[in-house]
Amino acid sequence: MTGDTADLQLARYSFRRKLDEIAACRGRATELISLYVSPGKQISDVMGYLRNEYAQSSNIKSRTTRKNVMWAIESLMGRVRAYKEPPATGVAFFVGNKAVGADRSEPVTFIVEPPEPLNTYLYRCDSTFFLDPLRSMVHEPELWGLLVLDRAEVTFGLLRGKRIETLRNKQSLVPSKHGRGGQSAHRFERMIEHAAHEFFVRVAEIAGELFLPKKEQLKGILLGGPGATKEFFFKEGFLHYELQQKVVQPLFDTGYTDEYGLREMVEKATQTLHGLELTDEKRIVQRLLAEIRKAEQGLAAYGDRDVAHALEIGAVDTLLVSEGLRRQRVTFRCGNCQTEFARSLADAEVDPVLDGPCPNCGARMLSESAREDYVEGLFRRASDSGATARIVSTESEEGEMLQKAFGGVAAILRYPVATAIPARGRAQA
Repeated sequence: MTGDTADLQLARYSFRRKLDEIAACRGRATELISLYVSPGKQISDVMGYLRNEYAQSSNIKSRTTRKNVMWAIESLMGRVRAYKEPPATGVAFFVGNKAVGADRSEPVTFIVEPPEPLNTYLYRCDSTFFLDPLRSMVHEPELWGLLVLDRAEVTFGLLRGKRIETLRNKQSLVPSKHGRGGQSAHRFERMIEHAAHEFFVRVAEIAGELFLPKKEQLKGILLGGPGATKEFFFKEGFLHYELQQKVVQPLFDTGYTDEYGLREMVEKATQTLHGLELTDEKRIVQRLLAEIRKAEQGLAAYGDRDVAHALEIGAVDTLLVSEGLRRQRVTFRCGNCQTEFARSLADAEVDPVLDGPCPNCGARMLSESAREDYVEGLFRRASDSGATARIVSTESEEGEMLQKAFGGVAAILRYPVATAIPARGRAQA
């Protein structure tokens, strides 16, 4: 995996975590406001709508709810006013007062610029934030080449996430039938075969023009069409060798070779594409398991402390992180001996550590000095040590095992590393 792919995976993880954080907010009443502003929407129109909602909110019967909703709209108008126009992909605002227990609430504000363009303008006031338009963008928009053909026609396209983009359509002009008999029949058959060959050569040239500049981004090429033409085109090796290697097997049967053919092929390929991604994850996790099972010391580390130690000494080749991890790496300082130590913790686990003793001197004088997202920190440390970092989904049995059996973090190593870490080292891991 390239560095760019690791960056994309981390961005996808961060986006998903942000959505989880927003989704966890609950209002005591319908006082959480979600506002989606699509690209091209006039900010003046949005402000006019919010002013009208502000006037309407004065009719809310509950005094507390009325106060919170009016505050949220005022805050929202201030945020929206800062934009001269929406960003290229639009922007989503989430503002309100979330319940924190004991009849108390605290204000929250989230502003999200989505990775894909919003196709909706929406305002909603509810007891939870409305996230459906953003949930559909969680998965990384992979890029696939599309090609459907028969002897009469070919259509090229791209699949970007869930969006199909038609690039080019070309008719072949290859005769399909002839009424000649005798020697003329053989001559016309040769002419037809020659015309078909020239058409396939031209198809391969166009494929090179469209797909080769994107070869690094393409996850693969889907090849389909009716009948046996697609198999002949593939087996005869008309495509450039770099594109030939990217063709997904098996090829796909379609009834059409136009834009409808592209859509038909994508529908049939859905399970195949998903399976390819999961198969790749299975392969790398199985490699990790094979190293763990070795009787002698294998090239594997798992768990927060051992992986942190391996990262620190530069022994990690491939870092595997479960997409289900939701933790913070928190650094604590002792006010008595000034010792600092870091631990990966869920938010609910931070306060018990603060109330506990210092692992060095035992004094109960701990304070929080720094905090970062645990996964982002792992990716940063992997990058600093030249390791490859990868987020593994929980959809496969192997991915679920990584999360439940190994704490969601493991590593394939460059060389064996002793897993026993001194007590002081473990406190600092």
